Amino acid sequence: MRTGSARTALMVAFLVTAWGVNWPLSKMALAFTPPILFSGMRTLAGGIILLIVASITRSGRLNFRKTWSIYLISSLLNIVLYYALQTIGLAYLPSGLFSAIVFLQPMLVGILSWLWLGDPMHSWKVIGLVLGFVGVGVISLGSLNGMHSSPTGVILALATSVSWAFGTVYVKKTSGLVDPVWLVAIQLLIGGVLMSAIGSATEPMQSIHWTGEFILLFCIISVIVIAIGWLVYFTLIGTGEATKIASYTFLIPLISAFASAALMHEAITFSLIAGLVLVLVSIYFVNRPLPSVHEKPTTP
Repeated sequence: MRTGSARTALMVAFLVTAWGVNWPLSKMALAFTPPILFSGMRTLAGGIILLIVASITRSGRLNFRKTWSIYLISSLLNIVLYYALQTIGLAYLPSGLFSAIVFLQPMLVGILSWLWLGDPMHSWKVIGLVLGFVGVGVISLGSLNGMHSSPTGVILALATSVSWAFGTVYVKKTSGLVDPVWLVAIQLLIGGVLMSAIGSATEPMQSIHWTGEFILLFCIISVIVIAIGWLVYFTLIGTGEATKIASYTFLIPLISAFASAALMHEAITFSLIAGLVLVLVSIYFVNRPLPSVHEKPTTP
């Protein structure tokens, strides 16, 4: 990363850990609640928390009248489509496999950032992005043992990835126009309200089982994964090169696989270890300094 600071490293470590654990936690929560309603409620709860924080610490920085379209588009791409597609898709595929497909996202971010934002692109970065995705794919092989893949689940995972990639690059492009705390708060609120309304109309509220386990899962996902996680993610995207920041998210399926093993007793496989090596190598390549004058970066 450009800053190379300990603060940035801690933010990245927190983000990949929280979002990695999110996949098995969400899979576990779906045993107590229908998907769309759960997606809306957890997002709305995270938005309310950040609304309180933004109202206290960022008063006067909302500027909604001039920037409402940014909030709306970001909400649609990063929250409504991302969480709705993700939550529904997890019902069709194992969490490890689904997350592996979703993490085509860093490759898409790299391409879109090069074309749309003018981020530098060179051979080492291309190799790193490809290796990262291959590593995620290798990790996912362990999730297929004794299971069958669903075409519907694969399509939903790909759609989730595309939505998230466009949302990430859009936020990076508009980062100087909106306050990051308000951006996350408003998009979570808009997305949460819309998905909660759709869920309430299509899924019975009484089908939610408010057990102690579900309440604990709901609180962890709403506060740590969604509210704090999205704030950290967009803070990193706004201050660093989008492709490099996105490359670290290749670690999320790895953490998801280990968390699934610990929480859901999924096996630690050779494919997981092999995928780890490929992911680490990919992050190194993506974050290498620009090549020398003998190797000119590719331009759009």
